Amino acid sequence: MSRTYVITGTASGIAAATARMLKEAGNKVIGIDINDADIVADLSTKQGRLDAANKAIEVSGGNIDAVIACAGLAHPIAKTVSVNYFGMSEFLEALAPTLAKAEAPRAVLISSMASLMPNDAALVEAMCADDEATALARAQELVDAGDGTDQLIYGSTKRAIARWVRRQCIKPQWAGEGIPLNAIGPGIVRTPMVADMIATEEARAALDEQVPMPLNYYLEPENVAYLLIWLASVENTHVTGQTIYIDGGSDAALRGENVWDLATG
Repeated sequence: MSRTYVITGTASGIAAATARMLKEAGNKVIGIDINDADIVADLSTKQGRLDAANKAIEVSGGNIDAVIACAGLAHPIAKTVSVNYFGMSEFLEALAPTLAKAEAPRAVLISSMASLMPNDAALVEAMCADDEATALARAQELVDAGDGTDQLIYGSTKRAIARWVRRQCIKPQWAGEGIPLNAIGPGIVRTPMVADMIATEEARAALDEQVPMPLNYYLEPENVAYLLIWLASVENTHVTGQTIYIDGGSDAALRGENVWDLATG
């Protein structure tokens, strides 16, 4: 059965692989990115998100079966907040009413195993309050501090979007409309976004200290695409609100076996 997918970030990396695999299976894919896409849009702005959503509805003829939100930044700058959190949450919210009309609607987005790493609590809370102005101001404070705290921005956006998924998934516009809403948390994926981070043996060694991946080491984009595609498929009827870590064992290596005590205590 052919389905229509809207995917953000399709110019490269995980989204490009996902789009290609879905097309090869006979599905229709509407790609969105800042360039080289079916719909060219800037998801770092509120108007850009709304324009992208409206254009996707127009191009699809109002028939969208699934949305896969992959577009993101890894830079330690304030703009990362706008793309990684609001560029996903507001874009998905804008498409939710159209998704609800589908027979088997699905939504999935990319978080990261960085959601488990240190973050800035004030920045996370501002995003979770859906206050973009305050979140941007706090992110800029971290940048201006000049003491390395800007490195907390990326992980903070990923923690916040994972929380958004849990908060939203049980609400009427998602669960009430039969829409599973999930995130995935990849470990290190060989994409242009991380090319510089794994370019040398020294860089890889430093990264491996932070993100140990004992199972099969770094991911290829296609490895991640398989999981995204299943979560967005008709077969996924009950998985919702989850961030599923596809990380080669990083979560287990870093947090150990008893995450339940960590969650409650």
